[in-house]
Amino acid sequence: MNEAAAQYSPSVTEATGVVRTVVAEDVLLVREGIQRILDGYDDIEIVAAVGDLAELLDAAAEHHPDVVVTDIRMPPDFRDEGIQAATRLRTDAPDTGVVVLSQYAQPEYALRLLEQGSRRRAYLLKERIAEPDQLAAAIREVAAGGSVVDPSVVEQLVAGARRASDPMTTLTPRERDVLAQIAQGRSNAGVAAALYLTERAVEKHINSLFAKLGLSAEPEVHRRVTAVLMYLSR
Repeated sequence: MNEAAAQYSPSVTEATGVVRTVVAEDVLLVREGIQRILDGYDDIEIVAAVGDLAELLDAAAEHHPDVVVTDIRMPPDFRDEGIQAATRLRTDAPDTGVVVLSQYAQPEYALRLLEQGSRRRAYLLKERIAEPDQLAAAIREVAAGGSVVDPSVVEQLVAGARRASDPMTTLTPRERDVLAQIAQGRSNAGVAAALYLTERAVEKHINSLFAKLGLSAEPEVHRRVTAVLMYLSR
């Protein structure tokens, strides 16, 4: 489920091998439980633990963590504060990874988290807290520039798009190259520059791969994100 690590700016992680982490969870017992779990790993350091969106953004601004681990729903509104934080940090602190923990396996949340790119983002079900090594691995992955999506969510996303044979095998090498660039969060212009193609050629490749993956009827953003998740699932 992991995207290959992309190039990223030097960080505390590179210098010390320790991933500086902020934990955001409004339920005290759960927050303390996550802290205890992560304290068991020598390469993960908890620099702050908070209980709502405002405190999370303040802690991120103060501590400049490598990774934020956040519940998807917190005060003030208990709606999608974890995703709101991820969106803010994409602009304010692009080198900070975000691991969103959710009890909801609905693909819509993962789509929203990744709609601006999958780099440095992870979406895990909260049940993974009971599997400490998976949570720690996700933190390390996003700190290194990669991404992780819970297998349960991926299964739901790709179920409707799978044909009798694996649709990924129908893509041409160039279409796979284009999809790999999209998985890094690049726009059509960015893909064109990376692969030395015209934007018109990139658009043609994207439309072709959408059709082959059975995604032609979905909204544009969902097509791109679902295609990326299908690619990552390989």
